[in-house]
Amino acid sequence: MAIETHVEAHAVACRLLDNIETVVHGKRDQITLVVAALVCGGHVLLEDVPGTAKTVLARAIAQSIEGSASSRIQCTPDLQPTDVTGLSIFNQRERDFEFRPGPVFANVVLVDEINRAMPKTQSALLEAMAEQQVTVDGTTRRLPEPFLVMATQNPIEYEGTFPLPEAQLDRFFVRTTLGYPDVEDENRIVEEQVGSHPLSRLQPAVDVGDVAAMSEAVQDVFVHEAVARWIVDLVRATRELDVVAIGSSVRGSLALNRAARSWAMLHGRRYVTPEDVERLFIPVLLHRLLFKPSFLAEIRDRGWEAAARDIQERCVGRAPKPGFDIDLDVPTTAV
Repeated sequence: MAIETHVEAHAVACRLLDNIETVVHGKRDQITLVVAALVCGGHVLLEDVPGTAKTVLARAIAQSIEGSASSRIQCTPDLQPTDVTGLSIFNQRERDFEFRPGPVFANVVLVDEINRAMPKTQSALLEAMAEQQVTVDGTTRRLPEPFLVMATQNPIEYEGTFPLPEAQLDRFFVRTTLGYPDVEDENRIVEEQVGSHPLSRLQPAVDVGDVAAMSEAVQDVFVHEAVARWIVDLVRATRELDVVAIGSSVRGSLALNRAARSWAMLHGRRYVTPEDVERLFIPVLLHRLLFKPSFLAEIRDRGWEAAARDIQERCVGRAPKPGFDIDLDVPTTAV
């Protein structure tokens, strides 16, 4: 792919990121992570407390892409799989069954409080997330492009919830948090919403074709052989830790490689650096690991962030970072 095309893809990415940030303030890194998942065809799990702009972020992404649609699924224990995928209803006038699509047939799907849905309803999302299609009554239907599932769950509520099974967690491209804004951003948010919400004034910044162009640009981002091998070694190291019952699967290697390419493109580079891999290790891999009960107790005592950094350090200890600098002499533009 020509350099000009990469430069153009980065310019499109900046327009999208800047547009989203007009309503979600002070969260550039987190927004970039979600957009990285979008252009890779991945999905995002936002594990955060209420009121941290998770819904606003999902709506802002959909409104920033011209020609896209968003939907919201509010998960409750009585939510049925057909409430997600849709169902066939008998049309008395036509004397035949017709399919009525569910909310999963949208470009950006917000699945709110996913761990409040029953396991069978959670499983209804597996095919959609893994293969971008749903099968109802023996008929398979494709989902629109781009397709992004943003699921949320509250980490401090356990009563009335159904923890996501490992197979479902493995389908999420990244897991991250938004967190509360700092004092300046919170003051700005309060001032902006005195009259109306900024979402009501948000205009599209890119179109669906632009998102497809960004996805193509990601495929041509260069990954040095040493970095590609390091990614695999890091993932394999997660399977050898004494605090881990089950390490990351090959899906983790694929996701970390794709995420690093996307992260590089969004930062105006045509190549991946080891620092990109380090930055993405926790959001891409940690939710794919099944920890032993003794370490789960340690996480509760130390806190998730400290435990996550510890896991990353242990893996880097087993799979040392490549000891060289990559310089391909290509122009870059920082996000």
